[in-house]
Amino acid sequence: MTKEHVIEMRNITKKFGEFVANDQINLDVRPGEIHALLGENGAGKSTLMNMLAGLLEPTSGEILVNGEVVSIDSPSKARKLGIGMVHQHFMLVEAFTVAENIILGSEVTKAGGVLDLKKATKDIKELSEKYGLAIDPTAKISDISVGAQQRVEILKTLYRGADILIFDEPTAVLTPSEIEELLNIMKSLVKEGKSIILITHKLDEIRAVSDRVTVIRRGKSIETVTIEGSTNEDLAEMMVGRSVSFKTEKIASNPKKVVLSIKDLVVNENRGVPAVKNLSLDVRAGEIVGIAGIDGNGQTELIEAITGLRKVKSGDITIKGQSITNMSTRQITELSVGHIPEDRHRDGMILEMTVAENIALQTYYKQPNSKNGILNYSYINEKARQLMEEFDVRGAGELIAGGDLSGGNQQKAVIAREIDRDPELLIVSQPTRGLDVGAIEYIRKRIIGERDKGKAVVVVSFELDEILDMSDRIAVIYDGSIQGILDPAQTNKQELGMLMAGGQLNKEGANV
Repeated sequence: MTKEHVIEMRNITKKFGEFVANDQINLDVRPGEIHALLGENGAGKSTLMNMLAGLLEPTSGEILVNGEVVSIDSPSKARKLGIGMVHQHFMLVEAFTVAENIILGSEVTKAGGVLDLKKATKDIKELSEKYGLAIDPTAKISDISVGAQQRVEILKTLYRGADILIFDEPTAVLTPSEIEELLNIMKSLVKEGKSIILITHKLDEIRAVSDRVTVIRRGKSIETVTIEGSTNEDLAEMMVGRSVSFKTEKIASNPKKVVLSIKDLVVNENRGVPAVKNLSLDVRAGEIVGIAGIDGNGQTELIEAITGLRKVKSGDITIKGQSITNMSTRQITELSVGHIPEDRHRDGMILEMTVAENIALQTYYKQPNSKNGILNYSYINEKARQLMEEFDVRGAGELIAGGDLSGGNQQKAVIAREIDRDPELLIVSQPTRGLDVGAIEYIRKRIIGERDKGKAVVVVSFELDEILDMSDRIAVIYDGSIQGILDPAQTNKQELGMLMAGGQLNKEGANV
């Protein structure tokens, strides 16, 4: 036994029935390091970390904490050992305040067992200042940004005394500025003596903060390497077992008739204040229009209005010349519109239903999925098996619950469902959020393939590299309006960033 490592996981195997999620995996983490865990969607990264966090128990193998063999059979046992996990999907009660969420399960009480919220709030404020995690302890979770909710999750683990922090895809739902802030927070945490395990698919982030990286592929540990001296290409090839292209090759677009036309659109956000303001935009068959913007500038409300998830206050939306303004989602879907939503949990899947049922969600009421109101499960399940194989959706099969897939595999299942419907207009929000580099390469090619088949495609993404890589035209949205439309071949991230911040370009013809 040695205290050279704060964590050692030796020959860890985890089986779910006959399915082997982790197969003899080895991992060690040194004191005061950021150790990245890299692997494809469904490679077994989260399963491995869930065993360290006490949410699962290994089928075989042993775990050592600070050189001592331990049995981590519950999250409370993990907390006692100083291990805390910040999950990919936040575990917060929206109706509670920041302070109430942080102390939940670790309440501070006064004499007589009365909750001492005043002391807890004071302690949380001091903790947030110590680690540079700016947050208002009295704010409601429902009223703060996603980035702020991420800080609450981190504070929750620190409040419980965690010295070893596990971050599971922590930047999947953050904006570029929030990502930069989080990476700086992680650096400051290790300076304070913490050790961090970082699960991510984003190679640039691994290179920015990590000391070492362990690569897992199909449930097996492949290699542990130092970041210094390793290239993105090296890491990507270790992860997927082949060389990966970071730029999607595509032929020039050949736009034809207008499929989607938006005129003077005004859409309110939840508080009744306009989020989309007199926005006009056309999208033609055979082109991809990328929408770039800082989160919160009307992108979500725009897409929800197009897809029938939000009412339009004024203006008009037409598809192939037919007004769809304030039509139901079903009616819009029937006009050959596909929608890959930004929040796969809220709008893309029903997590309790099987993968097969989720894949049939848009067409379950049509033949051959059903007849006379009776579902044809034989066909539904077989179709799901085919699409899972085609889109490399990894899991124990089409009959498991959608919620039991990894986040990236949930995303691939939603994409498979929508592309398989062969829509004439494809609306895509954050298409590769949570996907590994191999899956990103594949999905981008599939979406560009839809364009090449003459489909009209709208892509909303916070990843500017993705917008530049996929788009034929880029519409920059700022404060609910189109700030400019740019040719991706004639622009760069700096120009996009200027427009996204509300600035103007001196470049002649940049704004259309």
